[in-house]
Amino acid sequence: MIGLFKVAPILLFLSASLWFASCQKHKDEWKGTIEEVDGVTIVKNPKDPVHGEDAFDLKEELSIGEAEGPEDFLFSQIIDVGVDDEENIYILDFLEAHIKVFSPSGEFLKTIGRRGQGPGEIQRPMNIYITPAEEILINDRGARFFHFIALDGKYIRSIYQGRLSRPRVDTENNIIARSTIMDPAGVRFVLKKFDSELNELFEIFSYAYERTPHVYNVYPPQCFWEVRGDDSIVWGFADTYELQILDRNGQIVRKIIKDCQPVEITEKEKQEWAQNAFGESGIPSDIKVNWDKYHNAFQFINVDDEGRIFVQTYEKTPDGSGYYYDVFDPSGKCIVKMPFRFRLQIVKKNKLYAIEENEQGFQMVKRYKVTWKY
Repeated sequence: MIGLFKVAPILLFLSASLWFASCQKHKDEWKGTIEEVDGVTIVKNPKDPVHGEDAFDLKEELSIGEAEGPEDFLFSQIIDVGVDDEENIYILDFLEAHIKVFSPSGEFLKTIGRRGQGPGEIQRPMNIYITPAEEILINDRGARFFHFIALDGKYIRSIYQGRLSRPRVDTENNIIARSTIMDPAGVRFVLKKFDSELNELFEIFSYAYERTPHVYNVYPPQCFWEVRGDDSIVWGFADTYELQILDRNGQIVRKIIKDCQPVEITEKEKQEWAQNAFGESGIPSDIKVNWDKYHNAFQFINVDDEGRIFVQTYEKTPDGSGYYYDVFDPSGKCIVKMPFRFRLQIVKKNKLYAIEENEQGFQMVKRYKVTWKY
């Protein structure tokens, strides 16, 4: 009889543990659907991700940039960041037209480039990209060239790019970028894949905006794209929450769709836009501004080296200081919502890099370590 009394609490504990584990498993169950339509895998996600915010830890581990101090750590205007396979950090300074390189521990290593029109010199750099071939691609909008620089700073070559933006490079040295075509009626954007000499391979997507004198259409939808390690292209046009995955030949192999709650454009956002566009005097009387009721479905995308997709939404964090990122696993299932104050620049080796600034407008590059617990 005494044995039964000893066993009963143990059985009760085991039953409770199994019940909790069952509930947790049910809680973390993905509730979307996957189907095949004409050879394309369609992944439909519900509003809520699989896991809550307890499924990851995010910890700041490095900050580069000082308001005062050694010149090597001072920046005029940080515009982009790159990270190589050794985790060295490349910081592009727009106003100085050069790149400062730092070790994984934040030690200054060297400066690459300078303003000018000669080989290896830069006029108006807009972004950089560390290619799979371990070269730095500099998009020089001022000269309308792509410059290729070795990681040690040695100049390799330049190629005329016309009006291309945000180039991404795959393992075969093909370049994915968006071209801009101007005409009196408006502007047309075309996302394309090119070979290494910028010969067009195929067109991915195009969209256009009309230009009407004295009329502003604020927050029009944009196209965003990234290249994953298997050379697949992830892209989306932000009028709807749908991402498409293309194989290296441009064939659609997967669509990722997410149910989302539209985010209204606030009066505060309208006022801030008007002040930035026209100053304290406000919107002139002869200007018409068209506002949609809601923001676009999302505002940016990133991919990491493990195939995850990070989608910056317009859903603000509770304190209003940042936005939520929807994080999808490589198959397209939304696994977590991650709050983050600033826009992600790079996600690599489970580390997140961002350009941040304090209340005084001073810029720095920060690195965060993310630990996944799901």
